[in-house]
Amino acid sequence: MSAKWKTREQMEEGERTALASVAQKSGESRGRQHSEPSHAYRTEFQRDRARIIHSRAFRRLEYKTQVFLNGTGDHLRTRLTHSIEVASISRTIARALRLNEDLAEAIALAHDLGHSPFGHSGEEMLAECMRDHDGFDHNRQSVRVVELLETPYPNFPGLNLTFEVREGLRKHERPYRFPTPAEKEYDCPSLEGQVADLADEITYYSHDLDDALDFEILTPARLEENEVWRNSHRAVLARYRDTREPELHKLIIRDIIDREVHDLVATSAESIGESGMQSADDVRQQTAPLIRYSDELAEANRALRKFLYQNVYYHPRVAEVNQRACEMLRRVSKRTLPIPIDWAKARCDESRRRACIAQFVITSRE
Repeated sequence: MSAKWKTREQMEEGERTALASVAQKSGESRGRQHSEPSHAYRTEFQRDRARIIHSRAFRRLEYKTQVFLNGTGDHLRTRLTHSIEVASISRTIARALRLNEDLAEAIALAHDLGHSPFGHSGEEMLAECMRDHDGFDHNRQSVRVVELLETPYPNFPGLNLTFEVREGLRKHERPYRFPTPAEKEYDCPSLEGQVADLADEITYYSHDLDDALDFEILTPARLEENEVWRNSHRAVLARYRDTREPELHKLIIRDIIDREVHDLVATSAESIGESGMQSADDVRQQTAPLIRYSDELAEANRALRKFLYQNVYYHPRVAEVNQRACEMLRRVSKRTLPIPIDWAKARCDESRRRACIAQFVITSRE
């Protein structure tokens, strides 16, 4: 008697039929660090997504600052809500380009698991404290979280995620290496990893503007200096002539996201088509990402990023309160804390100082 549910094999066949040739199929994954039997009715990337969502590190993102210190406003983003928004935009882009939505979503959900508390200031403080111990970078820490620090399984450390998800988290490691004895090097991750990377940008561009307006450190008049905001403001007023604040700026934020995603999808589709790539591994041999903005929007986004750093991230109302909180990180880094036994088993050459910092980053609540 045949199974009444949709089997994993049927889902994998559906991917091969429905997805673009350059998409990463779950049935063609390079697998996990530690061998496990396949699931009856979930693909490998669906399992990865569930492991990330059920991890302690993911739940703790609720208490970590995106830009504004957690608890200073009822509706301001945290690392958790940011990650969910990134996952949503990643799925939208991946679906439009016929890429693997499950893989893009899993990477998006995990991309900030290793982020420090207290936002940008917290990461800078940790980098300073760890200067003599290989530094601190939240992307590298996210990889450490999923490969070492989460311990839900008795037979191995980490979440044992697929190679493709872990590849997507190594955003600042070049070159990449295939998990083969030869360790073949390459420059670009999967298209799904590229999608999650730019979805992260689109998300924080838009919601950091939104939060800054709610927090009243930006004014509509100041925002008119920025091209991205100005273009969407005009587009919204053309459709909704009589709209006023606070509804107006919410509509502008929505328009910014829509414009960014539309440009990215259209430009990337053309880029993929012109590349002549026929498989996910072909994509990895490219010297530059195929998921990208148009040149015009890329330039406008660089100006927007500069605007946010000048007017939001280091605004006195943001920086001063975060800097006070960061003194906690400095004090913790100077202490000698006991290393939990399971950590010592997981990585015997882990330095005591790095283990203490990693413990704080993972378990901290603001």
